[in-house]
Amino acid sequence: MSANRPRKLSITLLRSTIGYPRQKRQVVRSLGLRRIRHTVVRPDTPQIRGMIAKINHLLDVKEVSQ
Repeated sequence: MSANRPRKLSITLLRSTIGYPRQKRQVVRSLGLRRIRHTVVRPDTPQIRGMIAKINHLLDVKEVSQ
């Protein structure tokens, strides 16, 4: 992949947020995920990586080739 092209991540919500603290549910919503098996593509930034780290047990994350 070219060094100057921004990388992207495909993020899929695999598990429900029921029973998790409100802060974790808010992280799921801030990533743009609305329901189970919903997938979004986000830029690979430290901020997005931090959000993923908070709820990685609920997600499937893959790097997208452009």
